Order: sequence, then C-alpha cells, then structure tokens
Amino acid sequence: MTLLNTAATIGHNQPPVDPVDEALANVQDLYDEAKNFADGEPIDSEAMHDTVTALRDAIHEAGKVADALRVEAKKPLDEQIDAIQTRFNPFIQPKKGKVDKAKASLGELLAAWRKRVADEKAAIAAAAKAEADRKAAEAQAAIRASAGNLAAREEAESLLDEAKQAERQAKRDDKAATSGLGLRTVWRCTMESEELALDWAYARAPEQFKAVVQTMAEGVVRTGMRSVPGFKVWEERIV
Repeated sequence: MTLLNTAATIGHNQPPVDPVDEALANVQDLYDEAKNFADGEPIDSEAMHDTVTALRDAIHEAGKVADALRVEAKKPLDEQIDAIQTRFNPFIQPKKGKVDKAKASLGELLAAWRKRVADEKAAIAAAAKAEADRKAAEAQAAIRASAGNLAAREEAESLLDEAKQAERQAKRDDKAATSGLGLRTVWRCTMESEELALDWAYARAPEQFKAVVQTMAEGVVRTGMRSVPGFKVWEERIV
C-alpha cells in the first residue's frame, strides 16, 4: 500500500509533457522514418507501397497538428501586433494614413505653384534667348555691311558686344528657369508599337520574357484551357 502511494506521488511530481515538444518530436521521428524509405530505391511491392502511403499520411497529419499549435502559440503575439497596427495605421499607414494623405495634398499645392513659377521663368528665358539671337543676327549683319567703313565697323562691334551681353543674360535666365524650383524631372514611356516593344523585351531578357509567358500559360491551363498556342499541354498524375 505504501509503495503504491509513493509511486503515485512520484508520478504526480513529473513535469507535464509540452504538447509542442511532443508534436515536433513526432514530426522528427516520422521524418527519420521517411529517410529509411526515401533512400533512392523505388517501391518494389504492394506492401511497401501501403507502408509508404501510411507513412506519408502520418507525417502529413503530424504537420497539421504542429501547424495548429504554431498558430495557437503565436495568437497572443498576433493580437498584440494587430492592436499596435490598429493604433498607428490611421496616422502612418503608407498612402492611407494621415501623414501620407497630408503630404500628398500639400505636395499637389506646392507642385502647382512651382510649375507656375517654372513656366513664368521659362517664358522669360525664352524671350531673353530670342532677343539675344536677334541682336546676334543684327550684329553679324552689321559686321558684314561695314567692310571698308571704319565708323560702321565700330558701330557693328558695339552691336556685337550688346549681343554677347544679351546672350549671357539669356543663359542666366535659362539657369534660373531650370534650377532651384523644388521640382524633379522624371522620364516616362508609353507603348506605341506592341510588336517592336515585344521584340525589344525578348531580345533584352529572353529568359525573363519566357518565364512570364510560361506563367501565363500555366495559369490558363489551371483554369481549364487545354490548348495553348506554342505550348504542349498534357495530363500528369501526382500524389
């Protein structure tokens, strides 16, 4: 009687088994067993087929148990993360939060003003360039017409100096029109010829191009299409 009570007391003092440790150990044991069969040798009997099938089903179920425990283990953390995101997202979520919304609206106001200023400076620069070109042409004409006439040559040279000054001013106006505006230049493109664009894309990165086409074909085959131009479509049995 005393021995039984002592055994019961000792048993009750054993630490409880961690279900996660137990589940992961089960996966490990089944994995080790799978290595005994997945050794490069093919299945050679119905009995072996049944054994491998049962082992595959067992490790699949063991994986489901382990994954369920994983989900349960991280649930408190997920709830904490959700609470943090819910608190911060209205303010700093990309594109939807108050920070990005305010920046976008203020940016539109700034861009409109800066474009207006840029357009005005560009108009001034264009006018200065036109005036500089006019004076340069006038000076060159006067130089050609002053042959043999010293007084006319002096006047022509004076016009040439004015033309050079006007050219320097035009360059200053052009610099003012293209710098310090808070605007940035971006380059964009629009497809105008599909044939030329596809030829260019294939020549530039044929493997990447073919991968995109392969993905498109696999997608339509999965939805039921059984004939894809340029592709062989066949049926395959898998486990």
